[in-house]
Amino acid sequence: MSSAEIAVQIFRKLEREDLRILHIIEAAMAKREFVPIEQIHKYAKVPLERVTYAIDKLDKLNLIYRKHGAYTGYTLNYTGYDCLAINALVKAEIITSFGQTLGMGKEADVYDALSPAGQRIAVKFHRLGRISFRQTRRKRGYIREHSSWLFQSHLAAEKEFQAMQLAHEKGVSVPQPLSQNRHVIAMGMIEGGELSRYKDIGDTKKVLREILRNIKKAYLKANIIHADLSEYNLILQPDGHILIIDWPQAVKTDHKNAKELLKRDLKNILTFFSRKFNVELVADEAYKYVIGEAKKLPI
Repeated sequence: MSSAEIAVQIFRKLEREDLRILHIIEAAMAKREFVPIEQIHKYAKVPLERVTYAIDKLDKLNLIYRKHGAYTGYTLNYTGYDCLAINALVKAEIITSFGQTLGMGKEADVYDALSPAGQRIAVKFHRLGRISFRQTRRKRGYIREHSSWLFQSHLAAEKEFQAMQLAHEKGVSVPQPLSQNRHVIAMGMIEGGELSRYKDIGDTKKVLREILRNIKKAYLKANIIHADLSEYNLILQPDGHILIIDWPQAVKTDHKNAKELLKRDLKNILTFFSRKFNVELVADEAYKYVIGEAKKLPI
């Protein structure tokens, strides 16, 4: 069971005072990794015994870490951070309940959820830190060496949400961005499966053209490049259309490495279609089409 699944169950057990203590620890973590109980008590403005009781409860529920040393301090873990994000999304009337897991990866977990209107939506929890710091920092230029994984995951979610908003506004086929809080994004439902899983996708050339049209629209209209595109973040929906997911590494078209990143995205897609579906397209021709130098694709 993932920390998000645990958080969903635990969240129902939390009182307002428990959530307030989590908020205080979170805020104090901006200045120190482990927060002493004296500081928590100062901002809680309730008797010390109530603070101690709440901390003991949060500790037993595994929402915080306790450190003993020169002083006893407390810090949030991912499950505690999940609870704060879930609480914010519930209060904002974005979600009312969670369903099953839609996908679990190295750096994020995605869950089925319901909105207050009964609409199915997807909720993505960023989970940086599952792979090594060096790998993560190499893949994501905005990673800061001395900040916590919780903060890094918050940055990733914020960056992805902004990219999705830009893309969605310009008609790129991405999940509808609904809300973002901390390391969590609520978005329109993701139905279908990763392109990598399919042996038969119908008209392969038509699917490839649709992918390239969306890359072009993102580039020319939204001025962004996915920068991590592959068959694993292209969703083939039940209606046969494509949905592009996973945008935390997106860059603007004026990025110093924009050309290389766009060409890498195109190479990944064209290599996959050549290997799996025997569809051949020269990378330079795809590149010229995407940046607007060619009006049509030769396929």
